[in-house]
Amino acid sequence: MKITNQQPTMTLQLKTHPVWQDLTEVLANLDANALVTEHLELCEYKISGYWDEQDKFYEEITLPRSLSPELVSSSIGVTGKKRWIKLKFALKAEGSAAEDSLNDNAIKDFGELTIIYDENLQFMDENWQINMDSPLIRPLAK
Repeated sequence: MKITNQQPTMTLQLKTHPVWQDLTEVLANLDANALVTEHLELCEYKISGYWDEQDKFYEEITLPRSLSPELVSSSIGVTGKKRWIKLKFALKAEGSAAEDSLNDNAIKDFGELTIIYDENLQFMDENWQINMDSPLIRPLAK
């Protein structure tokens, strides 16, 4: 692409570029529920070393096994030669025990979990945003 007077002489049509179809296919063929379930089971439904929004440190947080993650967004990132997939899940209560003990929908929302995988679907990173006011969260503060 040649630039003259700050105006490109060739226009790239991203809106109709086949890359969007390819990315849509990749995300559509991912089994996000299996990935998040595997992640929760591998960490035994526990978060180690969590700082909340008030800068309070929790050595460990035990999440309820009735947790129902719901995929809310997915994206693919590229930086140089690195590529990754980011999956963001809303964490909610599920089942009659949760419904019996929770009257407020806001409390049913435990928070969010974002998981990042590399191009081979190998775990890279996670980010938790937990509603520490939920009565079903069992924190162990330091």
